[in-house]
Amino acid sequence: MSASANIGVVGLAVMGSNLARNLASRSGNKVAIYNRSVEKTNDLVANHPEANFIASDSIDEFVASLAKPRIAIIMVQAGFATDAVITALSDRFEKDDIIVDGGNALYTDTIRREKEVSAKNIHFVGAGISGGEEGALNGPSIMPGGSKEAYEQLGPILRSIAAVAEGEACVTHIGSDGAGHFVKMIHNGIEYADMQLIAEAYDILRQAGGLNPIEISRVLTDWNAGELESYLIEITAEVLAQVDQATGEPLVDVILDAAGSKGTGVWTVQSALDLGTPVSGIAEAVFARSLSSQAAQRAGAPEYLAGDTVWEIADQGAFIEDVRKALYASKIVAYAQGFDAIRAGAIENNWDINLGEVAKIWRGGCIIRAQFLNRISDAYKQDSKLLSLLFDGYFIKAIEDAAGAWRQVVSKASLAGIPIPAFASSLSYFDGLRSERLPAALVQGQRDFFGAHTYKRVDMPGTFHTLWSGDKSEIQTD
Repeated sequence: MSASANIGVVGLAVMGSNLARNLASRSGNKVAIYNRSVEKTNDLVANHPEANFIASDSIDEFVASLAKPRIAIIMVQAGFATDAVITALSDRFEKDDIIVDGGNALYTDTIRREKEVSAKNIHFVGAGISGGEEGALNGPSIMPGGSKEAYEQLGPILRSIAAVAEGEACVTHIGSDGAGHFVKMIHNGIEYADMQLIAEAYDILRQAGGLNPIEISRVLTDWNAGELESYLIEITAEVLAQVDQATGEPLVDVILDAAGSKGTGVWTVQSALDLGTPVSGIAEAVFARSLSSQAAQRAGAPEYLAGDTVWEIADQGAFIEDVRKALYASKIVAYAQGFDAIRAGAIENNWDINLGEVAKIWRGGCIIRAQFLNRISDAYKQDSKLLSLLFDGYFIKAIEDAAGAWRQVVSKASLAGIPIPAFASSLSYFDGLRSERLPAALVQGQRDFFGAHTYKRVDMPGTFHTLWSGDKSEIQTD
């Protein structure tokens, strides 16, 4: 077979086949395709005869169909399957060829894989691809890591298939080895928080405000015309407007209230714990999904006499506006925490990540695309060393404008017994960040008492330990 494809895709499930179709639809691309199950390859070719595909029945045939330097994008299940394909390709590829993992890999696996593959003088790129099935076909947000040399070769192809926002392709080189998959992981963590916050706003509007799903859909549609404009608000309005054909009930009422996850939210929280950076809003969103799936515990919970207070609403319009403001403020916190985690990961792993560019490539194609990502990009463009997104002038004003409503919503929802883990944790994070002094001083005293863990003082340098029992004297340990 003549070597004539400029790029190839391995793995032709929905994401892989849609990405292959996207690549083939761009002028200048001829796409080699291969799947372990030949039936998937044959189906893709048969269903899309217009596509410029070169189909292969074996991995050797696939490699032979690629022009040098070879570029192959792997779109298979994360884990052992990915490792198997990487091994098969790296055993056959040559110097300066490029292997791209486009799946949702754990970034530490990507760091390991890049080290192993680069030892063979082959480039390895971990690329986060966001946007789901539609994005893969019509234009995703792409977050490639790997070497700058690999991106020079790969970049034009990725730009040709990426989503476009305000005239700019939603792709940029994120950083070396695992940087791309790390940023995609944080993107997904923010997605968890964003979805949970919208769900909590819906629950408040329904439980406290008495609005039905259709009415809440209209509220969200109105919100989507303002500063909350985003893909997630848009699709939530559509979900709430959907009527179940079998029962005539709102579809949301016949869907089981148990939410699953695919792991990236959990990875975000675990990584943030390792990095020592708080992502409490994301963590609460992950735990909320876990709680929703505890069917036995929820079914067995007794009818507590908890003293829930009725939320008296005198002005429904004002109530809805308060919930909108609380959602916006909590959303800002979720994104701030996510970008803090990216910065912490970049420092830990020596990645040169441009936070403003990350915000820009999330404006289109990805699940968390939203109007205010432009504001985030502007904030980091004005100050690349911004300590927190919450310290930018635009977001200071936004939080100050929403703070009163935010507190009212959190307090009244709590009194009414409406669970709001993401709303409440976001507010607590904000209050902790702005507090002049935190009770962590007492925690340090407790730790020193039972474990001699030492502490520092506000009035002199050094590390100290108190002899708490008997002799209460303090000793300096350094």
